[in-house]
Amino acid sequence: MQLAVFDLDGTITRHDTLVPYVCGFLLRQPLRFLGFPLVLPAVIRFMLRRADRGELKSALIRYTLGGCSRAQLEAWNAHFVPALLRQGVFADALQRIAAHKAAGDRLVLMSASVDIYVPAIAEALGFAETVCTGVRWDGECLHGALTTPNRRGVEKVHCFEALKKAHPGLPTAAYGNAGSDLPHLRLADRGVLVNGGAAERAEARAAGIETVDWN
Repeated sequence: MQLAVFDLDGTITRHDTLVPYVCGFLLRQPLRFLGFPLVLPAVIRFMLRRADRGELKSALIRYTLGGCSRAQLEAWNAHFVPALLRQGVFADALQRIAAHKAAGDRLVLMSASVDIYVPAIAEALGFAETVCTGVRWDGECLHGALTTPNRRGVEKVHCFEALKKAHPGLPTAAYGNAGSDLPHLRLADRGVLVNGGAAERAEARAAGIETVDWN
């Protein structure tokens, strides 16, 4: 038995999931598109390197989905997640997940995407644990501020180290697709870079991280 930790966006799924999630919901409530201009200051600060990805993510969620009820978003999840898994994931990723399940491994989905929908994806795929970016609720209404650090880069390192401590003695496998995933992939007994660019592949090979192409 081993601990198998998968990134989501670009590793299991073919693309980012947050923007399609938000835009898909807004197509059902078009007046909410009026919130997009309010996101622009965060976009500009991000482009000027005066804001990080977490601030940008929070602004997008707050000004487009803010005020939505849990029931509304759960209803959207019930549509979004099955559609994503039918059309938006790598078949090779699903095969690798199935192989880990068959081996009795403990599967963890660790993503910078948010807990509005990532746990629903994890449940649908049969993951035992989910580590992702938390978003604030005010009672039954979504606020949009982040309640955790954005689970990316060095924050994934912290999360991966915490998982190893929580499951002492288990060999570890970790899958990611981006340069920002390489730091925690280095910590795994078997790190795998999925569909990386040329620079990321070179860095991965130098660090002893396996590189694969998934379709």
